[in-house]
Amino acid sequence: MTLTAAGTDPHRVDAIVDAMARAIEPEAKRLGQMAVEETGYGNVADKRVKNLFNALSVADYLRDIKTLGMLWSDENTKVAAFGEPMGVVAALIPVTNPTSTIIFKVLSAVKAGNAIVCAPHPRGVKCGLETVRIMAEVATGMGAPAGLIQCLDQVTQQGTAELMRHRRTSVVMATGGPAMVKAAYSSGKPTLAVGAGNVPCYVHKSKADDISEVAEQIIVSKCFDYGTACVSEQAVIADREVARDLRHELKLHGGYFCTPAEADRLAAVIFNGPRAMNPERVGQSPAALAQAAGFSVPPRTRVLISEESEIGWQRPLSAEKLNPVLAFYEAKNTDHGIQLSHQIAQFEGWGHTAVVHSNDPDVVARYSAAPTGRVLVNTPAIMGGMGYSTDLEPSFMLGTGTWSGSITSDNVTALHLINIKRVAYECRPWRDIYEQYGEDA
Repeated sequence: MTLTAAGTDPHRVDAIVDAMARAIEPEAKRLGQMAVEETGYGNVADKRVKNLFNALSVADYLRDIKTLGMLWSDENTKVAAFGEPMGVVAALIPVTNPTSTIIFKVLSAVKAGNAIVCAPHPRGVKCGLETVRIMAEVATGMGAPAGLIQCLDQVTQQGTAELMRHRRTSVVMATGGPAMVKAAYSSGKPTLAVGAGNVPCYVHKSKADDISEVAEQIIVSKCFDYGTACVSEQAVIADREVARDLRHELKLHGGYFCTPAEADRLAAVIFNGPRAMNPERVGQSPAALAQAAGFSVPPRTRVLISEESEIGWQRPLSAEKLNPVLAFYEAKNTDHGIQLSHQIAQFEGWGHTAVVHSNDPDVVARYSAAPTGRVLVNTPAIMGGMGYSTDLEPSFMLGTGTWSGSITSDNVTALHLINIKRVAYECRPWRDIYEQYGEDA
């Protein structure tokens, strides 16, 4: 059932979305606490921020866009566009962001007039159910149909697969690991799914005077929620002219450079093999990761850093790492720095995001040839990619495009959850086609 089908106008939909967002705000910390306790991933302070970003920034964005009814009309072309709901959204929720992703997807789906059924990860059922309960109670209290917003309370792979394939499911929104994304695209339903991200961060020599700010951005972004966001930096590539100072500043801001032996032991606990991230090490603190790898770090360490020179599974730390661990490369020159960055993106990160810190517009233009859907300039990857420190659409679902088999490279929003109907009047005589293209024309 959709809100518009129940006779609710777009203004009523907006009121419900706003009310659900307001209901989440005072619960943001509690939901974050529940997520950390249930999943064992991340930290409460940053989970709270993620929840608030969706309840405030995403909600603010949704308030200003049209999704239902007439979207636009053009008197000259005699075409008008109308937004209509898709129907029922099957929303797959990742264990790394079990509450914030639900907030984002519920607000977006309802803004588009859809019903939504959330399928959380088995390790995120309790916090997922509680997040849905808060939002659903508000919606039904304002007259929304009962059952408009639901969450599976018993989660299995088979059950999630049945949800995606169900005859009443109209579209699938899948956020999660490669297996989940593959299953979503195999469901036979229209699917919005996102792939992995191996985000390179190139620091050009033109940032020499701002190197402390660059280091702080990198550290804050990578340690945010203990690295559980796939949009955070994965590898830093620094020009030789600034590499030494950047290392120093990274250390001052909480970076710990591992010895080669420590880095090898760290890789062994983070990965079980190629393309096999150890789920028990995702979203863990630097101290916990170091302890598991058999070494110790200073008390205020925020990110573990490994000096690397190769890219590929022979050096696992050059891949995506969903924890506060960075690879660090020194580039011989600008060409080499851009080359290394593009290679990182091509290694397990096609289509996602790349970051460049540079004051040279020509370097930014060259760097932007990276095979990614987003190129962020002079900003932390996580804040820029999700649309907080940039004017990208605020989103917790970042498309990776056909580079990685996704249908979109956009920051996914409610506008991706509507069908757009065009009403078009005749604007030129139809018989003219024979005069223009006829045999004797």
